Amino acid sequence: MKKIINVLPGLITCIIIAFIGMVFGRFFPSLGSGLFAILIGILVGNLKFGSNPMLRPGIKFSESNLLYYSIILLGATLTFNSLFNIGLTGISFILIQMAGTIAFVIWLGKYLSFGEDFRLLMASGNAVCGSSAIASTAPAINAKTSDMAVSITIVNLLGTVMMILLPVITSTIFHNNVLPSSALIGGTLQSVGQVVASGSIVGEAVKDQAEIFKISRIIFLALVVFVLKRIKMANQEVQEATKGKFNIRSIVPWYVAGFLLLCLINSIVLFPTSITHPTKVFGNYLEITALAGIGMSVNIKDLTQHGWKLSAYAGGIGLFQIIFALILIFMLL
Repeated sequence: MKKIINVLPGLITCIIIAFIGMVFGRFFPSLGSGLFAILIGILVGNLKFGSNPMLRPGIKFSESNLLYYSIILLGATLTFNSLFNIGLTGISFILIQMAGTIAFVIWLGKYLSFGEDFRLLMASGNAVCGSSAIASTAPAINAKTSDMAVSITIVNLLGTVMMILLPVITSTIFHNNVLPSSALIGGTLQSVGQVVASGSIVGEAVKDQAEIFKISRIIFLALVVFVLKRIKMANQEVQEATKGKFNIRSIVPWYVAGFLLLCLINSIVLFPTSITHPTKVFGNYLEITALAGIGMSVNIKDLTQHGWKLSAYAGGIGLFQIIFALILIFMLL
């Protein structure tokens, strides 16, 4: 009971910030409620009220536990059947695009002298599904909350710019042809909301097909978390220390295992909309509340520390994703 009482002040604060973020998100859907929640959280967290030690247990609960639960619930809204809808060439496009993005983001981040954890989080967010992917990867690699917050903010802002730019590119190069246009939009944009918004600009058919490409990327979330965790472990040279000790958590974090399990069950029995819709809505609420907590844990100096390098990093990633996707589309699709 005492633990619950300790958690309540910070948790209620995060819920209030999340609600405000959702209100702003309704007015600016292209930016998304999560981005507003994390930015408002950063602002409040740097005020005298937000730095009150009484809030820390609830903030910690929000940015960790609620985040894990939202990732698990995400699995109940997806099925592996989406992979069949885009075919073997579509799957090949997605896998090569994701692998190329991860490799490039890690290389460019190293070239610009960013820390390893930040590079891995940026790789995850851009290759898979923005905030959710970053949230899944951060605890797996023991990343700092500040790295998490900055990467989520940058990835969401980059996605917003690309969301507006991609319909212009699809119109110019593909004349809005459904398959290549949807592959470009669904294969590069960071969040589902951005894919829907960008695809809608082009047309209903492109929007629907782009969502399938996007969902296919999300299904590979567990694989990406596993790969990035192994990269972190390899760089720390801890493999020798863990040899001979089989620990399932060292392979797949428990919340990612939960995500995979629900996705597998849904693929077999196909949950009805009466279950998946409220699950998706509730999971989204949990994620936005968690992002508010993440924002409250960040010092504004962390966001302004690198200046132009962050802009160069984001711009380079966006440019690479678009060019690499175009090359793959012409080769495979």
